[in-house]
Amino acid sequence: QVQLIESGGGPVQAGGSLRLSCHAPERTFRSGIMGWFRQTPGKEREFVAAIRWSGTFTHYSDSVKGRFTISGDTAGYYGYLQMNNLKPEDTAVYYCAADLSSFYIDVAATAYDHWGRGTQVTVSS
Repeated sequence: QVQLIESGGGPVQAGGSLRLSCHAPERTFRSGIMGWFRQTPGKEREFVAAIRWSGTFTHYSDSVKGRFTISGDTAGYYGYLQMNNLKPEDTAVYYCAADLSSFYIDVAATAYDHWGRGTQVTVSS
């Protein structure tokens, strides 16, 4: 099991920005795909964005495209989610996830084997 550690969540006003970080201290993301998901009470975990280090290919959900940017450091130990122009509907617990065995990005949460504990993002209007 790969330990993933999220940070950077918190309260923010609508229109503001936050940057989430995901650290994989024991293994790098370079061998696979890092994704960000979010979840609100009573709903299923929702795909937000993912990046494949090899080729730095990225994919976003329609709800965040143009506002969020996923990236990672060269070594593959840190991934980031830059969130701009935040909206109240972005309020959720955000989870970092890793799929270290696939080449193609999958938007299904079940495709990811390793998860962080989540970080709360609260956007007020």
